[in-house]
Amino acid sequence: MTFKVRIESSGREFSVQDKETVLAAALRQGITLAYSCRNGACGTCKARIVSGRVDYGSYEDKALSEAEKSAGAVLLCQAVPLTDLVVQAKEINAAKDIPIRIMPCRVMQLQKLAHDVMQVSLKLAEGQRLQFLAGQYIDILLSGNLRRSFSLATAPSTDELLQLHIRHVPDGHFTEQVFSKMKERDLLRFQGPLGTFFLREESDSPAILVAGGTGFAPMKSILEHAFAQGFQRPLHLYWGARARRDLYLDELPRSWAQKYPNFRYTPVLSETRPEDQWTGRQGWVHAALIADYPDLSRHEVYASGPPPMIDALKQAVKVHGLKEDRLYYDSFEFAHIAAKV
Repeated sequence: MTFKVRIESSGREFSVQDKETVLAAALRQGITLAYSCRNGACGTCKARIVSGRVDYGSYEDKALSEAEKSAGAVLLCQAVPLTDLVVQAKEINAAKDIPIRIMPCRVMQLQKLAHDVMQVSLKLAEGQRLQFLAGQYIDILLSGNLRRSFSLATAPSTDELLQLHIRHVPDGHFTEQVFSKMKERDLLRFQGPLGTFFLREESDSPAILVAGGTGFAPMKSILEHAFAQGFQRPLHLYWGARARRDLYLDELPRSWAQKYPNFRYTPVLSETRPEDQWTGRQGWVHAALIADYPDLSRHEVYASGPPPMIDALKQAVKVHGLKEDRLYYDSFEFAHIAAKV
C-alpha cells in the first residue's frame, strides 16, 4: 500500500511506499526536507502534521517531547504514514537539484592529524565528481548493510580529493579499521551527499560557527567555500576541544584570521593540561559564545559536534535572542556519527 504526502506550503506531492519513512520517500523522489541524523535523535527533521495519521517510529524524547507530539509534531525520519498526509515541513531548495548517489572511491592518503584523528583522503573514479554543498556529509557503506557517516572537510571547489576527519573510538567497528588496518589504495563505497547543514548564502547576517572536536570538518568546508566565493559577511568560528592537542588543525583557522578581515577565530579548551601552557579561552564553548554575543537577534548560528555541545548551545541561544529559524546544526548523533565508530 502506498500513501500520498503533500507539503502544505508548496503543494508538492510525493508517494510513500509501504513501511517507508516520509523523509526516505521524499529524498528518493528528489525532494529535500531538513534533516541530519536520520535516527530520531537530533530533531532537525521535525515537522507538523496538518492532516492524517502516522506510526511515529523510534525516537529520543529530547528530539520530540510529548507536548510537541500532542501539538502535531512528528520526526519525518521516523514517521511512517498510516493514511495520506498533509505536513507542514521545511523544504531545502538549495539541495533539491543535487543527486544522492552511491559511488566507489579509493583511499589515496592517510594522515594522522592528532593522536586520535585521522584525515582520510578519497579519490573518485576517473571522470567522476561529487556535487555537494559545503557542510554536507557522506555515508561510508560497509559489509553487513552497515554504514558510517562523516562530514566532508573539503570545499566543493577543491574536490579532487574528498577529505574526512575520523576520530578513533576504541573498539569502534569502522574506526579501528581506519587506524589499524586501512591502507592507501584501499577501495571503499559511499552514499552522498547527505544532510542539510550548509551556509545559507542568501543571507548577509553575521554568522557564528561553533565546532566541537571533529565538528571542525564541516566548518572547514563551509569556511573555505565562503573564502573562495569572496563572501564579505562577518564570520566568527569558535572551536571547542578538551586540550590543546585536540585542536588538530589550529594553525589553519589562525592563518585565515590573518588573511581575511571578516573572519575571527576563538578556540576554547575545557580540560587544559599543564603542558598546554594555554593562555586562551577556557570553559565550555557555548558559554564563550554567549559571553561575546549576549544579544544574538541579528545573527545566524551554525553548530556541529557532539550532542551534549549541541543541546547546551540550543538552550543558551534560545534565551539570548537568536531567532528559532536562524540556528542550523549538525549533531553527531549515533546514526550520523555512528560514528566515528
